[in-house]
Amino acid sequence: MPDQTLDVTDWKILGRLQDHARISNVELARAVNLSPSPCLNRVRTLETSGIVSRYVTLLDPLKLGLTVSVFIQVSLEKQMRDALDTFENSVLAREEVMECYLMTGDADYLLRVVVPDVQSLERFIVDYLAKIPGVASIKSSFALKQVKYKTALPLPQTASGKNRRR
Repeated sequence: MPDQTLDVTDWKILGRLQDHARISNVELARAVNLSPSPCLNRVRTLETSGIVSRYVTLLDPLKLGLTVSVFIQVSLEKQMRDALDTFENSVLAREEVMECYLMTGDADYLLRVVVPDVQSLERFIVDYLAKIPGVASIKSSFALKQVKYKTALPLPQTASGKNRRR
């Protein structure tokens, strides 16, 4: 499907799936004005093409005791391919690293880390992050409050029928 253009119905399907991934095919078909069989075919095509990459369940970190959310900027000594690969492979192995981005600007990487407490963060930084070969500096910023968090991507207006401002 990457070679094809998505039509209005595809966008509506994607919008509904982002809002409610566990929606039944019958409910989804009704919501996008299709019969169930063509709707299921479209969903499978979206999955096969990789546009729908996976389905997940989102958990509340606070209810699970993961109360500390931290953004960590990491700078490397050298930005050579081997150093980048070493760092990336190291953070990929850590469960507390929720997101990791290679950045432009002052730091080479920005990580979002979630842990139960400050002592766990200290252990992560001192016992693990600082020991990754090539790490030059680490700067942490605690998130005091989550003002906005979403997982749904912004889709064209046709996906939800709502007016979306860009």
